[in-house]
Amino acid sequence: MTTKYENAVLDDQVLIEGLKSINPVWGDLAVRVAGEVWGKPLLDQKTKALITIAIDQMALNVNGEGNPFGAHVDMALKQGATYEEIEELIVFASMYTGFNKGATTMGALNKLRHDRGDI
Repeated sequence: MTTKYENAVLDDQVLIEGLKSINPVWGDLAVRVAGEVWGKPLLDQKTKALITIAIDQMALNVNGEGNPFGAHVDMALKQGATYEEIEELIVFASMYTGFNKGATTMGALNKLRHDRGDI
């Protein structure tokens, strides 16, 4: 699923359409603000995508209506991350976010992979 964008937000039309489908005004704002921070030059796009997954785990933002976890996994995969790297990230982040959040995040990743036929 590697599609390495120069800007993982502004260059991904599927993501932009998805954000705007939530609400056009909110989506436009989210795209502009996220696009700006994803355009900062010092961290590469793959690293930023992996960080979003760790933040999802920290906030336990991986299940339920409107959660961004699936989109963040897609972003990481498009930037060259593998499911194995994402799994290792979840294990690593569990030391800081707690094992229950890690278990929930790993479960959400497994469900996502299963639903997509990637397992």
